[in-house]
Amino acid sequence: MMDDSLSIRPGDLDDINAIGFLAQQIWPETYGDTLPAEQLNYMLNLFYNPASLRKQMLDDKHQFLLVEEEEEPIGFASWGAMDEPGVFKLHKLYVLPGQQGKGLGRSMLQFIFQSIRPLGAKTLRLNVNRYNKARRFYERMGFAVTKEEDVPIGNGYFMNDYVMEVAVPS
Repeated sequence: MMDDSLSIRPGDLDDINAIGFLAQQIWPETYGDTLPAEQLNYMLNLFYNPASLRKQMLDDKHQFLLVEEEEEPIGFASWGAMDEPGVFKLHKLYVLPGQQGKGLGRSMLQFIFQSIRPLGAKTLRLNVNRYNKARRFYERMGFAVTKEEDVPIGNGYFMNDYVMEVAVPS
């Protein structure tokens, strides 16, 4: 699991640049084999420019967290409540490629479960690219595919995703 040099903390507006910087390092490695470079760059700009992250935090009410190693950000996640009672959505969960496989994703999910359980959460839902190996990680964490969907994101691009859900542990 996590060692003493690692910590998880809530993210806020002061972390926007760190989150964007991490995404710039993580996304090409994560999606470089499955998305054309133009779409990857379009999506990075769409979701991770400072104005977009600010909107996600303030207007969309997404909660963020950062994983740090000796106060250096190495991963992040975000989530928020859905309109459906008891359902929350995991919007993002990313760790630097060199830090994967160390239990950080599991630790971030546990942090999120602890955060949403008191809010009446029963289900955590997410979308994952159909060709992303992270699907296997989510399955190990208890998530199951509930459906497939193609989400238009502009510029003629789509996110080709599985929707996955897990019951929030009590």
